[in-house]
Amino acid sequence: MKVCAISGSNGYVGSRIKNHFAACGWETFELTRRPRPNSRAFQFQLGDDVSPDLLSGMGALVHCAYDFTPLRWNEIAAVNVEGSRNILEAARAAKIPQIIFISSISAYDGCRSLYGKAKLEIEKIALANGALVVRPGLVYSDEPGGMFGRLAAQIKKSSVIPLIGGAQVQFLVHSEDLCRFIERVANVGGNGGQPQGSRILTAANEKPWPLKQLLLEIAGALGKKPKFIPLPWPLVWAGLKPAEICGLKLNFRSDNLVSLIYQNRKPDFSANAEAGLVCRPFEIGKLNL
Repeated sequence: MKVCAISGSNGYVGSRIKNHFAACGWETFELTRRPRPNSRAFQFQLGDDVSPDLLSGMGALVHCAYDFTPLRWNEIAAVNVEGSRNILEAARAAKIPQIIFISSISAYDGCRSLYGKAKLEIEKIALANGALVVRPGLVYSDEPGGMFGRLAAQIKKSSVIPLIGGAQVQFLVHSEDLCRFIERVANVGGNGGQPQGSRILTAANEKPWPLKQLLLEIAGALGKKPKFIPLPWPLVWAGLKPAEICGLKLNFRSDNLVSLIYQNRKPDFSANAEAGLVCRPFEIGKLNL
């Protein structure tokens, strides 16, 4: 049986990838902080040492794990960047045929968010260890979760929606398209080949969705007519940052806001066709909200 190691399998994207691989006949070996009983899993968190022996015999590694707990750059770098180095270098030493790093559309040259910068640094490490880097956009599915799910939940519970900024756009990817591509790449690697073209791919449909329009689409599908309250982003940031310093756990953090405001408005989709990465247009009517 083909075996794929997956880090961060309890997260939204990681769990979707894990389930898709299992449905395609793979056995999944989870590297997670909270192993489930009677599962093939290893207790792992970013920053831990990883022995190549642990990954011996794997057909692929999909590295999704990211720890959002650290707030300062030196802590983020120590946990996420160096922690990722540990697992990626162990995967290469274990001679895993295909290594795939799940980055973010927030990672690009000139990005301002700490999250984007950390992902960008991990990308360099991933590429140096022979990995394919995939930068997903906003991930959605028939069972919404992650950031998309939080947007839908906010609209469900309130008819008044704060709108920060107003000119921001989102590039969306259905989780099925993302998972299908990653599994296909894992199979290619297992057969001794590599996907053609660039080693950094942006996984999203090319149509940009203004945030307000996207929220209106979600609201329409839920039968809601929200009222939007424009908020200046510096004021929101000034409220979020002290709350984080005081230790409050927030679903939306100051660094998320920086990612939203300072976006890559022209992601590079040019390598997708050659790599076989196809992302469907976003259609709200096909989702079960």
